Parts: sequence; structure tokens; C-alpha cells
Amino acid sequence: MTQPWTLTMPFDRGAVVLVPFPDADLQSYKQRPALVVQSDSLIVDYPQRVVAEITSKRRIGASRVQVTSTSPEGRAMGLPTDSSLVLDRLATLADSEIIKSIGKCPPQTMSLVDEALRKVFDI
Repeated sequence: MTQPWTLTMPFDRGAVVLVPFPDADLQSYKQRPALVVQSDSLIVDYPQRVVAEITSKRRIGASRVQVTSTSPEGRAMGLPTDSSLVLDRLATLADSEIIKSIGKCPPQTMSLVDEALRKVFDI
């Protein structure tokens, strides 16, 4: 029997969502925005998403993408402050842990995300 979550993906790739993002110790978390980076075509046995951390702390590097809150991209993503998309900080979260969707990452920014992910995974 096919599970309902394998038929539709409630949080598409590029969605900016509010989640309890786990700290490195996996014992604590901070509520923060995150970017869904999982492919829309990936069908898994669990209702879950792979997300990347979004932080207001400036994080520089090949695996990070900067977004200014007042830019068209920042407004589309629903980011209240200038932010860094940290593509080397990924988490897999159950759909039920996603608090809400707050925006959508525009295609031009997703291209930068894709490039950063290629650097993270050396592909």
C-alpha cells in the first residue's frame, strides 16, 4: 500500500520552513528557518525532508549562500534579517516537525544553493 506522503510532497524543494533545527550535539535545538534541499522526485518510505540551516549569523565560505533580507530573494524567502544559507549543516526532519512554510527560494538563488551542495559533496 502506498503511503499518502509518497504521492505528494507537502514541502517542495526550495521551500523555506520554520523548524526545530538540531544542534551538533543532537540533544538540543533552536527554532529557525531552514531550506528544503531534498529533490521533489525522491520518494522515500518516511514522511521526511532534508533541510539546510539558515542563520542570521554571517557564515562565509564555498558552502554558504548569502541572502539580504531586503532583496527580492530575501522577501520571497520570508527572511526577517540578512541570512546565510549553510549548506554544510543539513538535517533530516519528519514532516510533522515542520512548524510552517514561510517562503520560497527563487530559482537564481537555488542555482547558488546547488553549486554550494556540489562543493559540499564534491560532485
